Amino acid sequence: MGITIVYNLGTGQGYSVLDVINTFQKISGIAINYIFSQRRSGDIAECWSDPSLALKELQWQAKLSLEDMLRDAWNWQINNPDGYNIHD
Repeated sequence: MGITIVYNLGTGQGYSVLDVINTFQKISGIAINYIFSQRRSGDIAECWSDPSLALKELQWQAKLSLEDMLRDAWNWQINNPDGYNIHD
């Protein structure tokens, strides 16, 4: 068996759920209703990738911002309201 190496791909910057909501509202023009509540048992407090190994060994670095990523995902959804059409 060969050696397995795990590369974390991402920006290295964490975003809160509120960051994602606010950014999505900005790019879509859609208001999202939400409520603040206590963290549930088992919810993690923070999560983000550390892409430093990918940069060092693969010279790979994320180029898109959260706004870019959400805009791309939203544009795809607008153009594909039924998701992937696997029956074509």
